[in-house]
Amino acid sequence: MNDLPVSAVLPELLTALEQSRQVLLAAPTGAGKSTWLPLQLLQQANLPGRIIMLEPRRLAARNVAQRLAQQLGEQPGGTVGFRMRGESCCGPDTRLEVVTEGILTLMLQQDPELQGVSLVILDEFHERSLQADLALALLLDVQQGLRDDLKILLMSATLDNARLSALLPDAPWVISAGRSFPVERRYASLHSQTRFEEAVAREVAQLLRDETGSLLLFLPGVAEIERVKRELESRIAQDVDLTPLYGALPLAAQQRAIQPAATGRRKVVLATNIAETSLTIEGIRLVVDSALERAAQFDVRTGVTRLQTQRISQASMVQRAGRAGRLEAGICLHLIPMEQAERAAAQSEPEILHSDLSPLWLDLLSWGCSDPAQLTWMDAPPQRALSAAQQTLTQLGALDNQGRLTPLGSRMAQLGGDPRHAAILCAAGRDADAIASAALLVAILEEPPRSGSPDLRDALHRPQPHWQRRAAHWQKRLGAPRGQYDESLLPRLLAAGFADRLARRRDDSGRYQLANGQGAMLDQQEGLTRQPWLIAPQLLQSANTPDARILLALPVDLDALLLTLPQLVESRIEVEWDEEKGTLRTLKRDQIGALVLRSQPMARPEPEILHAAMLRWVAEKGLQVLGWSDESQQLRLRMQCAAEWLPEEAWPAVDDESLLHSLSHWLLPQMSQVRDVKGLQSVNLVSALLHLLTWSQRQRLDSVLPTHYTVPTGSRLPICYASDKPPALAVRIQEMFGEASNPVIAEGRVPLVLELLSPAHRPLQITRDLAAFWRGSWREVQKEMKGRYPKHAWPDDPANALPTRRTKKFSP
Repeated sequence: MNDLPVSAVLPELLTALEQSRQVLLAAPTGAGKSTWLPLQLLQQANLPGRIIMLEPRRLAARNVAQRLAQQLGEQPGGTVGFRMRGESCCGPDTRLEVVTEGILTLMLQQDPELQGVSLVILDEFHERSLQADLALALLLDVQQGLRDDLKILLMSATLDNARLSALLPDAPWVISAGRSFPVERRYASLHSQTRFEEAVAREVAQLLRDETGSLLLFLPGVAEIERVKRELESRIAQDVDLTPLYGALPLAAQQRAIQPAATGRRKVVLATNIAETSLTIEGIRLVVDSALERAAQFDVRTGVTRLQTQRISQASMVQRAGRAGRLEAGICLHLIPMEQAERAAAQSEPEILHSDLSPLWLDLLSWGCSDPAQLTWMDAPPQRALSAAQQTLTQLGALDNQGRLTPLGSRMAQLGGDPRHAAILCAAGRDADAIASAALLVAILEEPPRSGSPDLRDALHRPQPHWQRRAAHWQKRLGAPRGQYDESLLPRLLAAGFADRLARRRDDSGRYQLANGQGAMLDQQEGLTRQPWLIAPQLLQSANTPDARILLALPVDLDALLLTLPQLVESRIEVEWDEEKGTLRTLKRDQIGALVLRSQPMARPEPEILHAAMLRWVAEKGLQVLGWSDESQQLRLRMQCAAEWLPEEAWPAVDDESLLHSLSHWLLPQMSQVRDVKGLQSVNLVSALLHLLTWSQRQRLDSVLPTHYTVPTGSRLPICYASDKPPALAVRIQEMFGEASNPVIAEGRVPLVLELLSPAHRPLQITRDLAAFWRGSWREVQKEMKGRYPKHAWPDDPANALPTRRTKKFSP
């Protein structure tokens, strides 16, 4: 295998690892970086300890470990081993471990120094998974504070060179040569009037007729795989086998897909992007790329993930094309016009920008990092998503009110994985039956059934072997004696992780409302729709409806659940608008999140309770329910303008979202005498907003963004600020005589728009350059004004004339 392209750069790579702590390797698909290079580093690099190689996908990790072990004439578990969720194949002599992403994070949490490890390889780093970004941030932190001898090697065919160079400026680049075999890249447009699966099947069938070899077809998801497979069955020759390949397939089916076709036969592998990287699918010479992928997008507002079909990046197109050049010269047909392919994003968007960050935040706090800015990131975690993660973890009991880890949170972090699942496992306590029930429940939630009934009881009553193996793993992790599954415990356990997904039936059409305030729905024919209460741990948000689709749910006897978990119910004082009486009314409500169980009116609540409820009402209805005067609106606009024009000062944000989020800081201090909506609308919002400013900021705001401007006559005229246009000053033109240049504010950075008026206050001219107006258009205006107002003075040189407020005869 020494003829692999990456073998040519092995000496350079060994030198780089000897001299640098971080090294970047760009090696095209088929170069041997995953299946050959790690053994060479193990044998030739001066590394006394073990090597850990991170593979993003479980199927790839298993197969890479198998290939590496075969080259040594061994089975995995000897010199080369692997570890992934629920499965470990390592031994005392293992020196090269191939691990999946969550495993590496857990290893770092348990042993931050990574004792006995010399090198960590992050393979296929271009995928920019959430766990890979976190792993790199933690590894860089380890290098800086604990292990200056630890080496990091980042590998991919399509690394983001500019970003990585900025992140790791001292890391040398090692660039391998091209593919082992050339790949001809073609492009084709699918007919817009033809069904997607039919158009794709036509292109695949035609390529199979024109060319030899087996074919790999990339499709966005399982639904498309099934539809295209049905279309192909009637279009291809009898000697072609159709084999799907996606992550949820059983391992045996995945292995069949990557094995070579039988002698005398060809195959078409219909795959998701699982086949983009690190897998050698035997016999593939042809690739058809739909140029689409299904990406998960987490909505921080609803707490629900939606699947979005989108165009892939140019980096992914390169990866997919590379699958055709592994074993011989090949062809890749991209089902997208060439000009669209060239306009695609260079790199895929990193997961950290659109994922649920509650697992990441729990990992960071467990690491001892309460501020993500303390670590080095290619893309920093978005603050809004971090805030949503903190809220979720607080609801789960993992964080206290100060955002610190609770003892429960520490235990959840030690278990790893999804925090909601960890909360279920922790809720089982030490009871053997509860642990057995929680373990099976979590095993199913980790890999839920892809089809069939949404009733979770159906899966629990007929557990698959892989669920039972995973459940046994969790029981072992929790150190529990063997217990019995007890269905009566499930509602309590599930509520420990998904209390916000408690759902009450709205009507007979399968529509439910969740405790988090969002809507959800079942197919009307499903038997579960007869249940008044559910817990829905698996939801999917569709782009076509505001209600999330319930994929998996458990019916709940609410009264029985509240006997075991009374803390689910919260008593709150709320204020709402009474449409009939035209006033606010105060209610005491028992509710689970947004689901109101009982409600009763209150006569005169205490001011603290009333004011807190009023603030919640304002936050729900919006700032428009307050009594905004012209003065308070102008103050708010001035503060917004200050933030834009004077960015060197840390001005407070006064957009709707920020003000609604900070009502207790600026509005509450002005509400001491408020008892009703009339009083609320009488609050002095000028004084309230000024609470957001320091004394020096108030002084500067009045100085550089004044409310009024004094014109040459001495008149003090109001400046009108706006959010979508420059500040304006309406002034009679005669009062600007003697002003040679245009007035400016914001320390000379922003000229005022002058709305020059006639003596009768009618618009004459709008300008932001008074000097140019005097030199130019003034002549026409002067002529018109002399005819209309002959008793007024209309000088030839207004820039040097005396200003006036009054009518007086003109004396030449």
